[in-house]
Amino acid sequence: METIKKKYVIDENNNQVAVQIDIKAYQKLEELLENYALVELMKEDNSERLEVREAKEFYKKLPKEK
Repeated sequence: METIKKKYVIDENNNQVAVQIDIKAYQKLEELLENYALVELMKEDNSERLEVREAKEFYKKLPKEK
C-alpha cells in the first residue's frame, strides 16, 4: 500500500482538526471504500445468485447510459 501524503489543519490552540490529502489519494480511498462496502453488501445479500452466462445476459438487457 502506498503512503498517503497528508497535511494537518490545526486550530488556534494548535490542535489537529482536519487532514488534507491530494485529490488522487482521496479518489483512490473513495474507490477502495466503495468496493469494500459493495463486497460486504454482497456477502449479506441472500438473493438468487446468477451464473456467469446468466449475469452477462442480464447485463446486456440493462438500459445503456448516455
